[in-house]
Amino acid sequence: MVLQSDEHRAKLINKILFAASQQAVKALIDAEKDIPSGIIEKIIDDLEGFNPMKKEAQQWSNIKIAKILFNRLRHASTQNT
Repeated sequence: MVLQSDEHRAKLINKILFAASQQAVKALIDAEKDIPSGIIEKIIDDLEGFNPMKKEAQQWSNIKIAKILFNRLRHASTQNT
């Protein structure tokens, strides 16, 4: 199960990095609303680990919006518990 969640997380982050726009990133994350809070935490940690100097402008923009959206999901999940 852990391997599957790690694999899913890696694929999702890759899709976020290579999304064509912030709207595409939002659509990807909106499709993940049922993602467990523990995985959201890991994704946020992964996104925070990226170096902006090693990413293209669109990728960095995607990372920043993804962090905002995942933080909103994290906050919403803590409100619901």
